[in-house]
Amino acid sequence: MELKATPLFERHKALKAKLAPFAGWLMPIQYTSILEEHHWTRTHCSLFDTCHMGEILIYGRPEESGLDRLVSMNLKQMPVGKCSYGFMLNEDGGIMDDLIVYKLAEDKWMLVVNAGPLAKDEAHLKTHIKTKVENISDTTAKLDLQGPLSREILKQWVGEEIGRLKYYHFAFFSLLGEEVLISRTGYTGELGFEFYIKAEKAKALWDLFLSDGRVRPAGLGARDTLRLEMGYPLYGQDITEETTPLEAGLGRFVDFEKDFIGRKVLLRQREEGIKRKLVGFVTNSRRAPRHGYKIYVEGKEVGFVTSGTFSPSLSCGIGMGYVEIEYAKTDQALLIRQDRIEIEARIRKRPFYKGGSLQT
Repeated sequence: MELKATPLFERHKALKAKLAPFAGWLMPIQYTSILEEHHWTRTHCSLFDTCHMGEILIYGRPEESGLDRLVSMNLKQMPVGKCSYGFMLNEDGGIMDDLIVYKLAEDKWMLVVNAGPLAKDEAHLKTHIKTKVENISDTTAKLDLQGPLSREILKQWVGEEIGRLKYYHFAFFSLLGEEVLISRTGYTGELGFEFYIKAEKAKALWDLFLSDGRVRPAGLGARDTLRLEMGYPLYGQDITEETTPLEAGLGRFVDFEKDFIGRKVLLRQREEGIKRKLVGFVTNSRRAPRHGYKIYVEGKEVGFVTSGTFSPSLSCGIGMGYVEIEYAKTDQALLIRQDRIEIEARIRKRPFYKGGSLQT
């Protein structure tokens, strides 16, 4: 299968980025080093190409279109200018995708979905939605500006008004001669903004941001270490169609007061209790656990690792994985094994890193 390239592909090559396949796309993994890009994001401001993400418009009020039944979050109480994180579930309560819903108008919504399941998501929406569904992914570029300096840097281009944008809200700002949707969201745990702009303007926006010496490009490698320090799940690894929001510890993003696909299974699971749970753990060394490694407690196999990495901020290995519910308690000692590799770890509360400026 031929890999897709974002509108910024030539910019990445010019910067000598290390490129690798990700969710059907050829994406920049790093420009200098993952450690350097990670620390720069935590202390300054980094620019990420996230054009691989999908954007789908849904027209009509959610109760009329059927959108309200397809997502887990409460849409009825959302004001225009608000965005909300949640899930599309299958009939078994499994997570088809995690996504962010933007309320553009009373009768117009934008769903920002993951690159891998985009085609599946679109087909699912078109099967159930009674109104117009428009996939604008090919004509939309998405860039992320993340880091504690991002707000001050952004003010020079869009003005002081950006300082009043609240967390998980968005607005339109004049930038590069057009109205650009900017949201106070991100995947790093730092103060940050995400930009949705016409694909043909992506290079100009990239160049504009990098014209400020306080902004440096960062790849998917740093994005992964940053999100893991915050305990944010990655679709396809930490959450899949075989896992439910309750098993993933994400029940707070499910509105049980409304009807939605998968609700009956989740209600039963909530009543009977879950048999496994996604936990976070910290290792006793710099060694990083990897996806698929087995988790043991006192010689018994009790789960498996879904994500793991070396934490640049904590200087040790961190990760997440599913373990049998009786062992899913803070400070539980674990042994993570793969062939001859053995890593000692303990379950810790997430986020692992708490120095971010996300909600300031």
